Amino acid sequence: MRSRWSGSVYDASHRLGDAEVALLLHAAQWAPSAGNSQPWTFFVCVPGTTNHDRLVANLSRGNSGWVPRASVVFLTAAHVRSGDEVDAPAFSDYALYDVGQAAAHLTLQAHSMGLLAHQFAGFDHEALAGALDVPATHQLLTGIAVGLPGDPGEVDERTAARDHRDRVRRPLSEWAFTGAFGEAGVADSQA
Repeated sequence: MRSRWSGSVYDASHRLGDAEVALLLHAAQWAPSAGNSQPWTFFVCVPGTTNHDRLVANLSRGNSGWVPRASVVFLTAAHVRSGDEVDAPAFSDYALYDVGQAAAHLTLQAHSMGLLAHQFAGFDHEALAGALDVPATHQLLTGIAVGLPGDPGEVDERTAARDHRDRVRRPLSEWAFTGAFGEAGVADSQA
């Protein structure tokens, strides 16, 4: 788990086959969900397709340099309402949590296949949801760029440097509590 990381330098010429894309989606498919509700939707954005063009047109400036180089990008959406009305009852109280688990399963599958997987949220959510005809029952959440590691010499300096910075995580004492909020007690050893 610790060897998984969110790389940003992709081989822009690499493409995944249909079977590889399906394998990644099957990993997400088998993620646990509340009552087996599976409240996720994944949009597949392969370079050269309409979905990829829609995504690229709506990327934030910070993501527009590296995301398009990925072999495939998955966009996640959660089934959050049972009807089109803004005040419609929730489809699942755990939809966002469940989509997160599905995304995590996909990223770990990518890692096991020797691929990088980098989750991101820097895009115009409203405009892209409109371009993808996402219904009011669903909420567009994040993207997951997946592909082979590329040559840092082919990307801008900022993107290349991003892949070489130290990976640091907050210590367990800041977020794992054995009592009430703030009462740390879990040993903080690196696994």
